Formats: sequence, structure tokens, C-alpha cells
Amino acid sequence: MDTSSLMEQILIKDNLNAAYLQVVRNKGAAGVDGMTVEELGDYLSENGESIKEQLRTRKYKPQPVRRVEIPKPDGGVRNLGVPTVVDRFVQQAVAQVLTPIFEEQFHDHSYGFRPNRCAQQAVLKALEMMNDGHSWIVDIDLAKFFDTVDHDKLMTIFGRTIKDGDVISVVRKFLVSGVMIDDEYEDTIVGTPQGGNISPLLANIMLNELDKELEARGLDFVRYADDLIIMVGSKQAAERVMKSVTRFIEEKLGLKVNAEKSKIDKPKGIKYLGFGFYFDSFAKGYKARPHPKAVAKFKAQMKKLTCRSWGVSNGYKVQKLNQLIRGWMNYFKMGSMKGLCERLDSNIRYRLRMCIWKHWKTPENRAKNLIKLGIPAWSAWKTAYLHGYAKPARSWDVHQAINNKRLAEFGQISMLDYYTAKCVTC
Repeated sequence: MDTSSLMEQILIKDNLNAAYLQVVRNKGAAGVDGMTVEELGDYLSENGESIKEQLRTRKYKPQPVRRVEIPKPDGGVRNLGVPTVVDRFVQQAVAQVLTPIFEEQFHDHSYGFRPNRCAQQAVLKALEMMNDGHSWIVDIDLAKFFDTVDHDKLMTIFGRTIKDGDVISVVRKFLVSGVMIDDEYEDTIVGTPQGGNISPLLANIMLNELDKELEARGLDFVRYADDLIIMVGSKQAAERVMKSVTRFIEEKLGLKVNAEKSKIDKPKGIKYLGFGFYFDSFAKGYKARPHPKAVAKFKAQMKKLTCRSWGVSNGYKVQKLNQLIRGWMNYFKMGSMKGLCERLDSNIRYRLRMCIWKHWKTPENRAKNLIKLGIPAWSAWKTAYLHGYAKPARSWDVHQAINNKRLAEFGQISMLDYYTAKCVTC
């Protein structure tokens, strides 16, 4: 394919319109200039032709990205870069033209940030390999990948495919546009800002070199962005692969492997894309389920949303809780988790009963509501004077009055029902 005149394809009206609509759909915060997504349309109406001319003549100058630090669950922070909405628009327009070109080169076992691919597919492929006799896993963690990409190495790889100097120029400008941290400008000598519209594509371009090397060595692997696991048949083979692949990543690609987080283990000892793995002796094969850390994170979020001291209505709590459940279930539903769903459902209902019990406030009002919901008066009055929230919420009266059916009518969705329903496609 001729890639020497891609800029004109990027600047075609239909491509620019699609880029604008995608940026609007993505929403997101403003960059260093303060311009919001809602203001982008009017700005492009006035300045669109000027931006196109700047791109044609290599005079377009991206603004620095705004640095945002996102805490990681296991400590430390993840650096996100927020480009201006205009830069996001240009990046999106460039990415839309480049993606089909590079998609033809990308490895079939690469699943991250690619059209019609998702994390669940990566996990299924990993399971397939585990159940094909690969009983040892080499789990390689790339240290701050997006912050350490070597620009020259990346652009050299990029230039093997893309021959349009205008496109090469603007991509490099995005890489070196700098970052604003607390109103202080810093050069970006290395790295590709995690948060830019073109960054996922550039990451895959870089790491496709690793994919090709692993394939040349005959290794079975799965990669989702910078999350890589390699599956082998023995511990000795795993140790050899860990050493040799680490050497390739650091010496040939100029990236850094996090030795503390990288590990060799059996499938049941690793966490991949939020999933854990276990051996099902009945089915005689490995299966996936939400990793205990992912479950713990869900429980922590659920507890916040069902906190009795949160000063919002119980209806609003259920609404936010349902959003959490839907998102979590859509991601993990492919895993084996029937028993987990039952336990979580029980815990959620228990906490909602405590919220409702508190909302009823006085013993008189509690007794009145229990009677209204079918509890005998003598029992309702006895339960109404129980101290605290946990004991009443576990009582037979409250269970009967605020039963599962009534909670469902109130709007609370069941994780088990969600799990047993038709699978959600990714």
C-alpha cells in the first residue's frame, strides 16, 4: 500500500467529521487551554481551514498535555496526559487513517485497543493455551510503559510503514509536545502520553516488535496493550524465557521490565486483566473467574454506595449500585462466578436493608412499615425496638418485609440473574 500521501486522506471531510464526533462521544476533561468538548464545534467552524493548512505545511504545533495522576489500587500512581480537545481531534483524525494500515501487521494474539477486540477475548485465548498443555506462565510486567517509550525507536519502526513526511512530522510533534505539571512545563524526551487518542495505536506499533519476536521463537503468548503473559510447558522453560525475553525488551526495544512484579507461576498463581484462574477437576481444565483483588475492589465500591451515612435517597443508591453491577458483570460475566454472584447478592441486599431500616428512623415508623408490609403487629413492634442496624437487617421480620422480590420491584438488580441471562458480547 502506498503510504506517501496519507495527509490528504486524513484531511478529507468525512474523516474529520468522524474524528469530531468520536471526540464528542468520548467526552473527557479540558486540556491546558481550558477548551471543553462542547466548545470544539464552534472553534473548528472558525479555525478548521487554518488547522488543515497548518497540517499540510507542517506548521501545526500541538499544545502540552495536562498531567493527571491516577492512584493505582496497589499503590503508586498512573500518569495520564490530557491533550487539548483540538489536539484530540487531530490525533483521532490521524489514528483513523493509520489504524487500518497497521492492523494488517498486528499479531493475532494482541487484543488491546484494537477494533472488534477486547480483554475477554485475551483471557479466553489464554485459557485455550493453558488447557493445551501450557502449565507454566511467564508474567512480564513492563515498568511505566507509556512513560518510557523511546521516541527514536518508535519513529524508526513507524517510518518503515508510513512514508508520508507530513504524517511522520505531526506524530513526532505529538510525542514531544511536552507536559504541564502544576503550571510548570516539562519536555517529554521519552514516552507517549497515556490518554491521547493516538497513544494506544503507537503503543501497539512499538509492542508489535515484541509480538513478532515471540512468534519467531515459537512461543505462545497473549498481549493486551502492555499486559503480557507467555505460556510454556515447564518451569525450566519459563525461567529461560523470562531471562531471554527480558533481555530483548530492555536491549532491543529500550523498555524496562519491572522485576518485582514480573513472575513465573502456575495459572492459579497469576492475575491477568482482572481475572484469576483455577483448575476445574470435573471439567479437567482451567477456568477463569474474577480475581480476589477484583472482587475486593468491587466490594469496597459497593460498600461506599450502600453506606448508611451517605445523605442521598435509597433510590439513588440503588441507581448508582446498578450502574456498578452492570459494568462489573459485563466485564467479568464470561468467568465462572455463579456462587460468587449469590454471595454478593446476599451481601448487597443485607446492606440495602440496613439503609432502609435507618431511613425509617423511629421505632414507631419502623413498626408501622413492617405491619404495612405484612408482619404481625406483635412481632413488628418487637423488631422495631432492636438496637443498631445489623441485627434488625438480619431478622426474619425485616427479611420478610423487605424481601428479594420487593427489592427487585424497588429497582435493585440481581447479579445472579444478570449472570444467568444471555451473555453480553464485548
